[in-house]
Amino acid sequence: MAAGRSGLPRLKQCLIRRKGQQEQHGVAASTLQELQTKACNLLAIDSASRPVTLVLAGDGTIVNDDDYFLCLPPNTKFVVMAKDEKWTSSSTGGGTAWLEEEIANTDEMDSVGEKWKLLARQLKNDLSAIVLMSEEDLQALIDVPCLDLARELSENQAQTQRLQDTLQETLDRREEERQSRQLLELYLRAIKKEHQVVSTTEEAEEKSTEGADTVDIGSSGPCSAESTLLSTHVLTVLKEKSAPELSLASQDLELVCKEDSEALSRALSWDKCKTEALKEACGQELSRRLQQFHALNSLRSISKGKKKLPGVGERTSSKRRK
Repeated sequence: MAAGRSGLPRLKQCLIRRKGQQEQHGVAASTLQELQTKACNLLAIDSASRPVTLVLAGDGTIVNDDDYFLCLPPNTKFVVMAKDEKWTSSSTGGGTAWLEEEIANTDEMDSVGEKWKLLARQLKNDLSAIVLMSEEDLQALIDVPCLDLARELSENQAQTQRLQDTLQETLDRREEERQSRQLLELYLRAIKKEHQVVSTTEEAEEKSTEGADTVDIGSSGPCSAESTLLSTHVLTVLKEKSAPELSLASQDLELVCKEDSEALSRALSWDKCKTEALKEACGQELSRRLQQFHALNSLRSISKGKKKLPGVGERTSSKRRK
């Protein structure tokens, strides 16, 4: 389309329907305002019923921000509500219904051993999705034979090999970050333990005639786990990985950030401080990935619609010489 040739952001495929109706329509738009305009024209919404509001069909989350709109996956389902209409569905999800649907689709593909094809289609729609993938997803695409991946992406083998190299670089960088954080955590634990030993010794000397009460901050008594929106896989990663935010996909990071701290603390059998620190780390990692995502989109628009692989901008000149 003309938008792509002129260097404007890539069109996003969406599915829209009126409130109370089941019939869906496919629409492609590059901005939220463009989607609203096309929805009004396609669904014959007159000017008296405007402005319309777009909400996610899964949970009624209002989408009124272009950045959020750009982060939604292709074929997200929207309900178009006229000026005086209100969302009446009883379903809830805190804005993550599209994420749960994407996870369900991924699980379904994985059950038949074709998960990598779903991931490849995501990359085909938008290469910036690399920064939002989990380590498991990155490894799945790296392990695919180059020729098979090239066919799925409709690219030549050389370009696909460069893509897999970029995926490996991204995976290696996350591993380096994890090792750095592990070393920092070990250092901080050693310092904390040393301070605790000194503090305990001083307290014992001051209260030699009394029994000193001890508080074990690192343990908690048995309690019933509160229900959470997090899957068993996510909870396992949070418990076992030293830097779990690097191992989770962005949709899982968003779910962790939106999870109730008390419920998460009980589910992990952690104290509140450790749980809050985990949520903060997940939030920072999610924010960093989204910033990279938007930066890559900006670079793509400047490059007049030509696809570029993240982190391989220096190869552009050599590619043009070829």
